[in-house]
Amino acid sequence: MSEELPTICTGRLLLRPFVLEDAPALHELVKEREIASTTLNIPHPYEEEMAKVWISNHTPGWENQEMAVFAITEASAGLVGAISLRLELAHERGELGYWIGIPFWGKGYATEATKAVIKFGFEQMKLNRIHAAHLTRNPASGRVMIKAGMTFEGVLRKHILKWGEFEDVAKYSILRREYDNELRHTEFVSRT
Repeated sequence: MSEELPTICTGRLLLRPFVLEDAPALHELVKEREIASTTLNIPHPYEEEMAKVWISNHTPGWENQEMAVFAITEASAGLVGAISLRLELAHERGELGYWIGIPFWGKGYATEATKAVIKFGFEQMKLNRIHAAHLTRNPASGRVMIKAGMTFEGVLRKHILKWGEFEDVAKYSILRREYDNELRHTEFVSRT
């Protein structure tokens, strides 16, 4: 893919590509045990070097049409989290994933960013399906998915081994036709 990952503006947020200079701020947010505990793929402890390696994989991932990873930023706060689409273009689908730093929980940033990335996935990436999952012990993530227009599909019982314990995972999705019929012509930005 020759184009760079775009920047997306919402009512309060700027979603942009990560740069290596984000590594210290990224590390400060993601090093907290609570972030790793409620996500499927973030390790703990999380070292600053891991942030640099993670960021350095974004450009090749985008160029290979495998992923689109955005820094979630807010004008006064700077980096507040991350959101991504893991792309499977042969099937015209993407898997959504996100996290928000603890100081920014409860402000609606995850919902606002999720809505923006769903729009990006359908309108720019021409996907047919966007899906996401969360650990069932993290119901706040499910509320974000519902607010963003996703449909609950079910629970995969004891699907993930997280820190030596098997965890149930709730699955959600939204299809392009649902987005086109219900959400495309609405203001698809959270004002919470």
